[in-house]
Amino acid sequence: MRYHYKKPDIYLSMYGKLYICNHPVYDRCTLFTIGDKGLAVIQQRFNPDTKTTYWTEVDSWLTDSLYLHPKFKKFFDERAGECTDGLYPTVSIRQIMWALKMKPIQRQRWETCFDRRNI
Repeated sequence: MRYHYKKPDIYLSMYGKLYICNHPVYDRCTLFTIGDKGLAVIQQRFNPDTKTTYWTEVDSWLTDSLYLHPKFKKFFDERAGECTDGLYPTVSIRQIMWALKMKPIQRQRWETCFDRRNI
């Protein structure tokens, strides 16, 4: 039995697009849009050379699984919003996977989380 979401051998990334912006936490994210509303999703990365973490777009092998999930539309409608000053409402990959009741990706020791709902 799998406890964590595993990267599939074959995948296609048709949904979500890379969005570059000027957010205080990140400068690149995966943006899902429906009509005028959008939802930015970010994932934390680790740089072993400098031993620092940073937030960036979601792995491409996760985007279709998120967008095609049966509960995604409801989550999107609750959390998405229109662009304000070039920024969309944002969630982390863990927040959305938890809300959709998906198996989470493996957690790393260096990962941090947000205490609040809005990023």
